[in-house]
Amino acid sequence: MEHRALTRLAAPAVAALIALTAGCTGGTVQGRPGASGLRDAYFPKAGNGGYQVDHYALDLDYDPADGELRGTAVITARAEQGLSSFNLDLSGLKVEGVTVQGEPARHNRAGNELTVRPAEDLKKGEVFRVEVDYGGKPRTVVDPGGAKEGWITTEGGAVGVGEPVGSMAWFPGNHHPSDKATYDITITVPHGYEAVSNGELRARTDTGDGRTEFAWHSPEPMSSYLATAVVGPYKVTTTKTPSGVPVYNAVAPGEEAESAVPLARLPEMVEWGSGRFGPYPFTTTGAIVLPKGTLTYALETQTKPVFSGAPVEEDLVVHELAHQWFGDSVSPKSWKDMWLNEGFATYAEWLWAEDHGGHTAEEYFRAFLTGDTDVDDDADLDWDAFPPAAPPGPEKISETPVYYRGAMVLHRIRQEVGDAKFFDLVRGWAADHRHANASTSDFTAYAEKRTGHDLKKVWDVWLYGEGRPH
Repeated sequence: MEHRALTRLAAPAVAALIALTAGCTGGTVQGRPGASGLRDAYFPKAGNGGYQVDHYALDLDYDPADGELRGTAVITARAEQGLSSFNLDLSGLKVEGVTVQGEPARHNRAGNELTVRPAEDLKKGEVFRVEVDYGGKPRTVVDPGGAKEGWITTEGGAVGVGEPVGSMAWFPGNHHPSDKATYDITITVPHGYEAVSNGELRARTDTGDGRTEFAWHSPEPMSSYLATAVVGPYKVTTTKTPSGVPVYNAVAPGEEAESAVPLARLPEMVEWGSGRFGPYPFTTTGAIVLPKGTLTYALETQTKPVFSGAPVEEDLVVHELAHQWFGDSVSPKSWKDMWLNEGFATYAEWLWAEDHGGHTAEEYFRAFLTGDTDVDDDADLDWDAFPPAAPPGPEKISETPVYYRGAMVLHRIRQEVGDAKFFDLVRGWAADHRHANASTSDFTAYAEKRTGHDLKKVWDVWLYGEGRPH
């Protein structure tokens, strides 16, 4: 099985940055080790300190017949301090070799931490390239809430998904949402299989040995938990939205019929979102429909949300597409900020219904206050179990209050400031934080400044308050 490094895939801009810092590693820098975690409130060991990644170039080779994954990760990063060593997050898989700036680097493993010691210390501000060759059978990870993520085998293939920490099961990196980077992901698979990832398909090449190479390019920054790699006998269709955004859909065998109607509306939904939230933030869109039962959830993987079986409920497609603005383009600074993802995406469902002859957002809001399941089947759930901005633990970051009470926070702002200021706020938030990270405190400050209203009562009662708001 041939395995190729991905140096050739580094973007020209990245190559230029490396050239600018060439020759900067000589002498004694007296760097210090980068932190082995970012002390996230819920996942303290996720991510690593001392550097920020600019670009990932991943070369993956996978054969569903034996379940073996071989990979080369070329990571271009910038040192934020002098570094004598730094860490990468990697779960399982055998590391076969590491280089930094083209020179062999010492490395060791401790749990999910891969510690790398360059031959020479890295200077603060230096752009450096680390290359990791690795392989093995990737793990399926069970997150604190009990859901499966990481690398999951399917009938005739596999899928890599990563919220919140599963991406480390199939590639090494700085796996925290606060470190966004651009990506090139090349996946080589046997003939007869499709390999789908984020962004745009740059090339599909017959390698001449019974295998096909798919080269995917993501020019916009992406948090690693939004990266995906999907292999299987998928049916691929392409089209464009009315405004010309390319649409790439991949559907598992047996899911085509039920997926046809909801996916046919996907271009319309993108156009609607652009009207409500501002221009669509990426160069491509689409969807991936896995075999039914692969996952217990849908996921907003960047540019191509992943659905476990046909997304027969229209609002589910709306929800995952809304995440392209809220969660993917505007990403959380920490996992404590999840309501900024899920509250906005849930509120998008209410707005879609309001704009298409269904219940209004006000009716949804009132339904949750009264437990009226005739308006929403979930209205009687424990949406008030905890404040959306303060989940009590990592197992709660995807629970009901984060979604529904998060949406209710947004509706309370709308009630306070009126429609004109509210929708100006929503579009401004998406535009001013496009392709960046933002926290809850960033949002509350921005909302008050943008609308000119004192919203302290909304924050105190709805966003941070305990018990059921009144």
